[in-house]
Amino acid sequence: MQEIIFSISRYALICLSLVILFRCLRSLLSDRYETEVWAYLKVGKNILPVTHWENIIGKGASADLRVFGPGIGRTHAVLKRRDNGVWEIYDVFSKGGVWVNGERVPHYGTELADGDLINLGGSCVTFLDEKYTEAYESEIRVSPVTTLIELGIFQIFLLIQHMYSCEACYVVPIIVSFALVILLEWILYGAMHLLGRNGFEVEILSFYLTTLGLSVAASSTPDDVIKQIILISASVLLFAICGWWQSSLKRTTAMRIPVAVFAVLLLGLNVISGYSVNGAANWLTFGGYSFQPSELVKVCYVYVGASTLEMLYKKNNLYVFIGFSAVCVMALALIGDFGTAVIFFATFLVISFLRSGSIATVILALTGAGLAGFLAVSVKPYILRRFETWGHVWEDVYDTGYQQTRAMSALASGGVIGKGAGSGWLKSIFAANTDMVFAMEAEELGLIVALSMIFAMIILAFFAVRMAKRGRSSFYAIAACATMAMLLTQMALNVFGSLDILPFTGVTFPFVSRGGSSLISCWMLMAFLKSADNRVGASFAVRKSPGMIFDIDEQDEEEQQQDDFEDNDDEADDEYDDLIGSFEGEAEDNYINDASEKAEDKSNCSWRFFDDDEYQDEPDKKEVRRK
Repeated sequence: MQEIIFSISRYALICLSLVILFRCLRSLLSDRYETEVWAYLKVGKNILPVTHWENIIGKGASADLRVFGPGIGRTHAVLKRRDNGVWEIYDVFSKGGVWVNGERVPHYGTELADGDLINLGGSCVTFLDEKYTEAYESEIRVSPVTTLIELGIFQIFLLIQHMYSCEACYVVPIIVSFALVILLEWILYGAMHLLGRNGFEVEILSFYLTTLGLSVAASSTPDDVIKQIILISASVLLFAICGWWQSSLKRTTAMRIPVAVFAVLLLGLNVISGYSVNGAANWLTFGGYSFQPSELVKVCYVYVGASTLEMLYKKNNLYVFIGFSAVCVMALALIGDFGTAVIFFATFLVISFLRSGSIATVILALTGAGLAGFLAVSVKPYILRRFETWGHVWEDVYDTGYQQTRAMSALASGGVIGKGAGSGWLKSIFAANTDMVFAMEAEELGLIVALSMIFAMIILAFFAVRMAKRGRSSFYAIAACATMAMLLTQMALNVFGSLDILPFTGVTFPFVSRGGSSLISCWMLMAFLKSADNRVGASFAVRKSPGMIFDIDEQDEEEQQQDDFEDNDDEADDEYDDLIGSFEGEAEDNYINDASEKAEDKSNCSWRFFDDDEYQDEPDKKEVRRK
């Protein structure tokens, strides 16, 4: 009977893994989104909807709000909405300048009110603050409760396999640990549901991977399963705290410098007091527990690298990030943590491209990295040995190729459905539960479940890219993409390194490899992805505002909204005429020299919008479009 149940559980794990991934994929990537409209810019007779909290105004193809005029630059200004609903405009070093109601915008920006006249290098637009904005509410069509129940069944079948294969003295601790992780995920879901957060797919995929990590601990070190569940609980708690912290964008961005200082101090302590394990001195001991500071610095690096849109154009902000990156890389070079240095560099490339949009910047960084890598290989002998072994592990299966050859043999012996949790032999090999965890899971749970771990990470990565396109703030978009770039690089180094496709770097598989520092950092990084989720009822950062009307279905409400808009539009026109009439006397001489020669009233602002005769022959400027 036990044999039958054990055999059923092996096939059940495969089916449930595929079902969980499919349901999360369907929910995360197939939901349809409607555009949010937060305000409007009136440009002549045309109305441009403001669909983000941070928007570039200019005539360039990358601008969110494209306005054309002789004095307007490709990237002229940034329009930003604060958490409290107040709008601000910033001049991003344009030649023609930015003016609001006749006063030039300083470097720290100017607040906007409904009906304010904005002059962009001689071309004027009117800002309309749409108080009754109709926002979308994306329907979460796949019930997270059903998926969570399926995950619970998956965990029960995995527990059954461990009960069948483990020693009698470990049965109770393993049962307790699996029961607690099931309880923990339902507590988190209940807390999110009470807060109006119904989207739970990111957490489900994280718990799926974490459960596989608990299985690794139960197979390789069953004495530590209770310790592992404590680490899981701490990780989930820190995930919730980081998510709450990011719910305020102002508070989040204000702490970037202190977070950078903390990370530098932590790495400095690692350089001074760290001790070596397998060549890299990347470990510290505190209160009897060992941890890797570089894992926590990963979270700090993403936090510091992300930035709001108006800060991207400030040189000091760029210098801080470059300096911080240089310090991190130098510290990792000193402690000899080559694998983490590669992860940081890949993340640096993604952040650099997202911040600059320049391929040249990425190529320059790659060139510098190549020189730095050559220096690292020359200075660190153990790194050079790993590169020498790469691709030749079968030539010395008892020395330099010992781990990888065992990993590949174990993966092949597991087949499609695996031998069963706890029934493999690779777990007895050194570092099997960390550096070679992919092969270990493939041997015990089968190739399909092992590949499901990879697909879970890929689903989260695609979701991050999708949310970045619709992100309300560039901070959340950059942080989410940088998070998944970091985790995907880490996963690739772990999987391909153990299979001798890439040099063996000794980095962990996110969530799955045994180790408290890595698990905590992965859950904290998930808070960035959760904050970037702009589906209503799913994100830490997106909340229903009392000033917004959702699901406006009744006709009388729609008619009232249209009447309010028309009244607001008429008031803006009146205020516009008044401001234009007095504009010449209020503006500075260098601002109105050209405009004052054209007319006495509205022609003081030289309109150059996409339907003017001057731009009739330029079809790419005939319509405002998203980049």
